[in-house]
Amino acid sequence: MIRVTRLNGEQFALNPDLIERVEAHPDTVAFLVDGTKYVVKESVDEMLAEIREYRAGILATSYEMDRGEYRALQRQSVTSDSSVVPFPSREER
Repeated sequence: MIRVTRLNGEQFALNPDLIERVEAHPDTVAFLVDGTKYVVKESVDEMLAEIREYRAGILATSYEMDRGEYRALQRQSVTSDSSVVPFPSREER
């Protein structure tokens, strides 16, 4: 999900996989595949950068998971928060 801002300042998350196109007229409008339109403060270039960053993050996580690095990174990030329970790896199952 990417975070965008309505013209009134309210932020919300938008699934970039559902964005069909983004146009500026002069406000930026994101058109979704179902016909929904959102007018946002971010420029077209900012929206494209957010979408690229989102997709790059998915690819990076997929690469880490494929190499077995993702679980190690998750275990390192889990500190004293007992509410976070990491998913067991294949070897642990």
